[in-house]
Amino acid sequence: MPTHIRSIRPVGDRAVLVQLGSLSEVLGLYEALREYPLPGQVDLVAAAETVLVTADSAASARGFAQLLRAIEPYTVASAHEGLVTIDVIYDGDDLDEVGELTGLGPDGVIAAHTAQLWTAAFGGFAPGFAYLVGDDRLRVSRRSTPRGAVPAGSVALADAYSAVYPRVTPGGWQLIGRTDAALWNLDRDQPALIQPGSRVQFRAVREFVRAAPTAIGTDIVDLPADLVVVQPGPQTTVQDLGRPGLAHLGVAGAGALDRGALRRANRLVGNLASAAVLENALGGLVLDARTEQVLAVAGASVLITIDRTDAAPRVVPTDAPFALHVGERLTLDAPVSGVRSYIAVRGGFDLPLVLGSRSSDSMSGIGPGPLLAGTVLRVLPAPPTSVVGAAEPAVDPPAAVTVLRYIPGPRADWFSADTLADFDRTDWAVTAQSNRIGLRLDGRALERARGGELPSEGTVSGAIQLPASGLPVLFLADHPVTGGYPVLGVVLHTDLDKAAQLGTGARIRFLAITSETLNES
Repeated sequence: MPTHIRSIRPVGDRAVLVQLGSLSEVLGLYEALREYPLPGQVDLVAAAETVLVTADSAASARGFAQLLRAIEPYTVASAHEGLVTIDVIYDGDDLDEVGELTGLGPDGVIAAHTAQLWTAAFGGFAPGFAYLVGDDRLRVSRRSTPRGAVPAGSVALADAYSAVYPRVTPGGWQLIGRTDAALWNLDRDQPALIQPGSRVQFRAVREFVRAAPTAIGTDIVDLPADLVVVQPGPQTTVQDLGRPGLAHLGVAGAGALDRGALRRANRLVGNLASAAVLENALGGLVLDARTEQVLAVAGASVLITIDRTDAAPRVVPTDAPFALHVGERLTLDAPVSGVRSYIAVRGGFDLPLVLGSRSSDSMSGIGPGPLLAGTVLRVLPAPPTSVVGAAEPAVDPPAAVTVLRYIPGPRADWFSADTLADFDRTDWAVTAQSNRIGLRLDGRALERARGGELPSEGTVSGAIQLPASGLPVLFLADHPVTGGYPVLGVVLHTDLDKAAQLGTGARIRFLAITSETLNES
């Protein structure tokens, strides 16, 4: 193995984590893999000391280790050395605590933060989020429990890095200030304000100087509707198969949480698997039909009622195509079992493609937002050769305790054997703080066997991350691209659909398996 690679660790069944000795080696391997991708390579995430390589299948991932050992890394010279100046109001919630942790006091923290030139080492976590490297005076640990929502524009510190949160996201960094700089803007040729290699200067200000707002949205086109949202329920979003291949920009895959249900719903109405559908959580969705449509609903077990003014209501089954006529109203009740329902319409929903997908990404804000009452939905023409499918057997409801198989690592060595055994023996409960980013779990708090901070590294859907609180978070489709808490294991890709249907109070038991066991099955 070339000296630049220290280890190659499995990350679930569809990715590997390559450990290197320095940031320059990380960037060298990253550029080599960008130029010459491995067979089946889907995504790359460069981080402080690692490169995460994601595959299109378990078979492709199994071949990565041997191929990576033969790669010679590039010598990389940064292509983005411009100076970016960011105005900051230093009034963050954690400023006083950072002053105590560093021994500098609040004024000393501000002076140290503004006096140096920071260098953007790599991106990740979220679109526009850049890890900035400076000196060690401001080295602080992450919070023991991440915040559920960090305000957009928050200027933060963690480990040896500084960063700015481009939008509202969960996060465990220490907040010292805020800015109004636009870190990510899809209307720019280069959406990210800060790119790897950029130099960044923070400037303390008392207030932001704002330009006069430009009027937008004054010319609203009243498009004819095919369907109208009367009530969206607790949450209904547009989803498809997501945005693979953009993790290097900080853009997670997103897409439907229960991909099997999405594919089934699309198959029933004659669509390609990639067609956009509605993902509804916990029912309560009401749609009015303005044109003749064919729909199908798959996923959670729900009662589907169709009403019209001149006829008695009728009930239609899940996992079967049905007609929705002009003037009819479709209502999804709360699920009897499961959480998420997928509503496909023949032809697929007509929304703009953003970075190649129509999916709504709650982490990055890319794509359409959650549906609201009054939202107008247009439907694409169905291909003339497509065929509506026959009814299919409904999927079994979740068990009293859902078993999720996982492959230990890449950071299982941060925990003792007893702690890992406790993890497998515990029935974990899904909490109400769970969402499309991840399932937050409650149960026996786990202790790490190793102290200190883990340098940020790439993450994947299915990662079981352990914050310092000891309570796991199971990442789902809208997860951050990078994270700084150790991942003790990654749930198998084929088991993630089950996780999508687990609501508050549902119980999970994790079952560790080895890569060798998976290959034999």
